[in-house]
Amino acid sequence: MAEEVKLFRTWSSPFALRIVWALKINGVEYETIFEDLSDKSPSLLQYNPAHKKIPVLVHSGKPIAESYVILEYIDETWKETPLLPEDPYERAMARFWAKFGFDIHFLVCLHQGRKEQEEAMVEAMKNLWLLEEVLRGKKFFGGEKIGFVDLALGWLANLISLLEDVAGLKIVDEDKFPLLSAWMKDFADSPIIKDNWPPRDKMIAKFQALRDAKLAAAASSSK
Repeated sequence: MAEEVKLFRTWSSPFALRIVWALKINGVEYETIFEDLSDKSPSLLQYNPAHKKIPVLVHSGKPIAESYVILEYIDETWKETPLLPEDPYERAMARFWAKFGFDIHFLVCLHQGRKEQEEAMVEAMKNLWLLEEVLRGKKFFGGEKIGFVDLALGWLANLISLLEDVAGLKIVDEDKFPLLSAWMKDFADSPIIKDNWPPRDKMIAKFQALRDAKLAAAASSSK
């Protein structure tokens, strides 16, 4: 009897996309349960009582929460396509860069005015330079094939262009970040990745609505 695999997610979550990609790369068949986070299902609350968030992977009735934890679980459970390298040091470095905490700066750029955007971009650029150096001599963060770090940072290949459109900023310039720009294109054009992006028009509408609401709230509070 085949093992039952379920993934609780939303249509737009970049954290859940990591799991979608990892499962498909390893050829794992699974059932998708889309959640409405404004009205969370009893199953989600049951499977993730600690955080009550997506994504949650349920494998043969056993739930695993948190996207990084799920990625490692997939890597250890289905070994068709290893995500983490074999060398202990390289595995440690992959985990480090996967958890590299830079995404908050882009979210700040989305939700603030021009001055705040510019201040947030200073820190964001520093972190992008670090990623540029990590990619030196490699096609993907995982080498010649997509690996753990690529899946963890894969949202960059889609969301950065969305944020550029919505916030009116140029974040990744090909002249300044040639390696990162090439990685974004190579990653986004990979068949499994490309076939599972959420609809771009819906994503732009979502982020524009979030930005407008944040700016309106900030303007109201300053009166």
